[in-house]
Amino acid sequence: MAPTVTINGETRTLGGAPSVRDLLTSLGLDPAKIAVERNLEIVPRSQYDAVMVGEGDRLEIVHFIGGGNAPVEPPQDKPFVVAGKTFRSRLIVGTGKYRDYAQNAAALEASGAEIVTVAVRRVNLTDPSQPRLIDFIDPKKYTYLPNTAGCFTGEDAVRTLRLAREAGGWTLVKLEVLGDRKTLYPDMIETLRATELLIREGFQVMVYASDDPLMAKRLEQLGAAAIMPLAAPIGSGLGVQNPVNIRMIVEEAKVPVIVDAGVGTASDAAVAMELGCDGVLMNTAIAEAKNPVMMARAMKHAVEAGRLAYLAGRMPKKRYADPSSPLAGLI
Repeated sequence: MAPTVTINGETRTLGGAPSVRDLLTSLGLDPAKIAVERNLEIVPRSQYDAVMVGEGDRLEIVHFIGGGNAPVEPPQDKPFVVAGKTFRSRLIVGTGKYRDYAQNAAALEASGAEIVTVAVRRVNLTDPSQPRLIDFIDPKKYTYLPNTAGCFTGEDAVRTLRLAREAGGWTLVKLEVLGDRKTLYPDMIETLRATELLIREGFQVMVYASDDPLMAKRLEQLGAAAIMPLAAPIGSGLGVQNPVNIRMIVEEAKVPVIVDAGVGTASDAAVAMELGCDGVLMNTAIAEAKNPVMMARAMKHAVEAGRLAYLAGRMPKKRYADPSSPLAGLI
């Protein structure tokens, strides 16, 4: 008499009384890749030939599965190009607040950055033998980015960058025109005016700006080489305070968007990159860390991880639980 059995909740009538191994073979299953339970007791794989399947038996046949659907290939990344030059690293670091130039150079090396911001200051005439940045950070190895840190008028900023071009021939520059000494927020009216003048003089201008999408668009229309919205006040370490505006700037921009100012730790850098920014610029977050070289290394990995996460596309946020393994097929 052909036995009637239940296999994985489904009633079946068999052609005979097979062994467990014979049953698995008839079902097209590899005995080495599954587990069998017969009447709530595990059948050891070594007993598959000896254990017979009979009338009324209830069998569960299980195997391992992956949770969820097959992964989708992430999109290919576009290169990081600023003013026509391609860079491997999307991290830009500064040169202020370090204990000395040697520590600055070690942190720069650990960060993997290829662009380093430099300030223009008067030569120390009383002691010309004082160490110089150029003796520790080779401008042939790194791209120097002269900036206008500390300038509060468009005239001062333009004058500073003219001197920088004369000193080193640099035309790729970072413009910042500050509005007041308490917040160090950019004076966008002066910034727009200085941007226009510098571009007319042949400079390629990366512009420190507020996180205002309309101002960012105006800078791009003027010909800015990159838009650099602040994440938070300079040196505050507060991280990205207005992710909505940053994302809007990224979505509209046709030039690189580089978050500048306010990054405090590696997670802040990763958040900026996950928003789709092309890069992150920081100084204080590394220079004022207890271990600047170690923090520089952390920032390198954070920028890379954030960029990968952005390209991969994060999962949607949901209000309730969603199982990672399918509920169908449970025993």
